[in-house]
Amino acid sequence: MKINFSKYQATGNDFVVINGDRESVPIDAESLGLLCHRRFGIGADGLIIVNSDPQYDFRVEYYNPDGSKSFCGNGTRSAIHFAHKEGFISNKTTEFSAFDGIHQAEILDTQNIRVSIGDVHNVRLLEDGTFVDTGSPHLVRFVHDIESVDVMGVGRRLRHEAPIEGGTNVNFVHMESPSLLNIRTYERGVENETYSCGTGVTASAIAAADKGAVSPVILKAKGGELLVEFKKTDGVGFTDIYLTGPAECVFKGTYES
Repeated sequence: MKINFSKYQATGNDFVVINGDRESVPIDAESLGLLCHRRFGIGADGLIIVNSDPQYDFRVEYYNPDGSKSFCGNGTRSAIHFAHKEGFISNKTTEFSAFDGIHQAEILDTQNIRVSIGDVHNVRLLEDGTFVDTGSPHLVRFVHDIESVDVMGVGRRLRHEAPIEGGTNVNFVHMESPSLLNIRTYERGVENETYSCGTGVTASAIAAADKGAVSPVILKAKGGELLVEFKKTDGVGFTDIYLTGPAECVFKGTYES
């Protein structure tokens, strides 16, 4: 089977992106794991399929290498860039469907894209950190020294130990100022530290609000900087959440399975 694909990266988070209207893609865990494998496949943190949608401009389906589905902030910006190139949308603004519901986005320039994130009403203080669901589950742990954190060891442990069905992503955050955070993330599904995680930086900015963070917040990850905006409600919720950052096509190719 031959599959035409585009390889994208968004602050170091990389994806295989496919036009689902044209290509048939096996989405079982074994096939996805091989496709995303960095030695035996294309190599990626996840697979994105962009399909037509009867009610919206398009639909984004995101798959982790282990076959699980979720919303992915960096992947979604890549999907928006791809959708514009593929003709799903012709304007700089769009409304589309995803794993967790409906989103809006704006293409700001040749690379930077601003996308809405669903309202958050489920911030929970746990023994090991703050849990926030931003379309994907995240545990946020604040640290004093971001460079010395054992992301793989501690991240893997907390990923499974957190009392969240299916486990959680784990973010380690150092707060430099109310508007600047440093972050490292262990991603479930990838089961490794990634260069960036869009839903992770969003969850971290929200968790940092209780520590004095103010919108907009810049988050510095290994793969680059992202911007998160939010409004805190009178209760424990957050609305008007937006994630802004770059996304670019690295190359195109044909995969033979």
